[in-house]
Amino acid sequence: MTQVKPAPGGRMLTVLRVHLPSEIPIVGCEITPYVLLRRPDGGISIDDVSEASPVDGYFMRYKWYRIQSDRRAAVCSVHPTEQATLQCIGCLKSKIPVAKSYHCSAKCFCDAWQHHRVLHERAISALNENGTEEEELFGRFGSGSSSSGIISAALSGSTPNLSQSSGFNNGPTPVYPTGTEKSSGETWFEVGRSRTYTATVDDIGHVLRFECVVVDLETRGTVRAPTSVMTSRVIPAPTPTPRRLIPVNAADAMGHFDLDSRTSSFGTFTVLSYNILADTYATSDTYSYCPTWALSWAYRRQNLLREIIGYHADIICLQEVQNNHFEEFFAPELDKHGYQALYKKRTTEVYAGTPQAIDGCATFFRRDRFSHVKKYEVEFNKAAQSLTDAIIPAAQKKLALTRLVKDNIALIAVLEAKFGNHGTENPSKRQLLCVANTHINIHHDLKDVKLWQIHTLLKGLEKIAVSADIPMLVCGDFNSIPGSTSHGLLAMGKVDQLHPDLAVDPLGILRPLSKLTHQLPLVSAYSSFARMASVGYDLDHQRRKMDPTTNEPLFTNCTRDFTGTIDYIFYTADSLTVESLLELLDEDSLRKDTALPSPEWSSDHIALLAEFRCTPRVRR
Repeated sequence: MTQVKPAPGGRMLTVLRVHLPSEIPIVGCEITPYVLLRRPDGGISIDDVSEASPVDGYFMRYKWYRIQSDRRAAVCSVHPTEQATLQCIGCLKSKIPVAKSYHCSAKCFCDAWQHHRVLHERAISALNENGTEEEELFGRFGSGSSSSGIISAALSGSTPNLSQSSGFNNGPTPVYPTGTEKSSGETWFEVGRSRTYTATVDDIGHVLRFECVVVDLETRGTVRAPTSVMTSRVIPAPTPTPRRLIPVNAADAMGHFDLDSRTSSFGTFTVLSYNILADTYATSDTYSYCPTWALSWAYRRQNLLREIIGYHADIICLQEVQNNHFEEFFAPELDKHGYQALYKKRTTEVYAGTPQAIDGCATFFRRDRFSHVKKYEVEFNKAAQSLTDAIIPAAQKKLALTRLVKDNIALIAVLEAKFGNHGTENPSKRQLLCVANTHINIHHDLKDVKLWQIHTLLKGLEKIAVSADIPMLVCGDFNSIPGSTSHGLLAMGKVDQLHPDLAVDPLGILRPLSKLTHQLPLVSAYSSFARMASVGYDLDHQRRKMDPTTNEPLFTNCTRDFTGTIDYIFYTADSLTVESLLELLDEDSLRKDTALPSPEWSSDHIALLAEFRCTPRVRR
């Protein structure tokens, strides 16, 4: 290192502090250290000072190192912050990625067995193994506490030895020319020269070191010693069990489709609805059971993107998408995968946060499958103002608006299908589709406001239906459980006038009750699991995840404080039929005693996906 004399008066660029947003780096997630600088003018800044834009002749230089030692470590596939002590033999035989075979304890393996066995079953199916090998892998496993001793092999010593595991490769080939020997048995390999770094599979099990130093532009010498910070061991990104499409029509009811190999057939299309949990709400106070690193937006955004892209949906309806995350991440990333984006952020009469952090609804559609025809935006605040002007006495308007104005919105898109209208009475006719994406008010004690918002949306959709012969989808987070008046209005076209929810109406906005109707023939897509007369293992398994009294999933939102169904995909049954549905999650899928969000699932909601076919409209 070359020491450089400070500028006159002792003023120069100085590093005051360096720390990491999370000490645990995850493969595929960008790490952006927090570097606090004092500039020569005395100002404090976290902005980068690059060689291209130096400050008073100084700039910042960054380096990342992977610290590799002779003592290599595997990490638990269930608890990635824990070191592994057991390895599943069945995973190795069925050629499952070796990282998924490690467990930190026998209890860890037993608790995860129902989830873990699915990996084996699908790997065996994919490899098309014969009955003898399948029996070898599964026939000896049995049940009970003894099973873990049979299917898991203890790794040698308290520290796993990976030298014999060909599937675990953190090869010592550095990205940059040389590694620097620091001490006996430990080598630093330079892996990056920018402020940010994204951990790779080669980093798994190793510690990373970040260094930053001030450099004199003229002499190229460094000023003072580098400031550095170390991470914990890099862990692999947790991967949940893939969810499959389950056919619900009579012809295909005995099978299933893997989403990775599934594409929409001619004349069908898929729709995804997903509340992704805005970063502003994903706090450790609210979700204390979720590891801090798994709540960080740097991790969740990559995990959510992988999940969303993996569904290969033709239309994607997302809720709780922050304005800045839509513009800076989701829109450009999904554009790379062929999606066009529409967005409507919530209104701001009540919202008190920063403008960029406000969330909204985002609708994406594949450009090769649909074209954009028209966009409608529904602001329930404006509807509330019109309502109070019409029916609320002047002295009560302020109180009424306080109850009604909640910043909720809906985004309605009219799309035109590019896959034609073959099989219908008029194949040359344009095939339009109306897709509504909404997030209804969350407050439990405002049942009247929820019902009014949904009724307002439905009346708007009725106007579109009158103006065009068009199938409709109504997707979103309705914050309304099955059996509520809001769910009843959507699914039945009217409300039970004796329902106790209707007792809550201090403003009289629901009166007369006879007006709470609509003419759209809406049906909940997931009720198809309960209504199908077909039999088969997959359908029976899905029916066990349904509430038989409501024909809806047992849950779409699962936290420590609430587990229930509040998300839906409704469709007009006279013009669309359900072909298949994304399988539901259950306790086994979430792993025992786990709520959402979790390292595997990055939202407190689950994604819903349905495949539809356009059908000739049934005239009544």
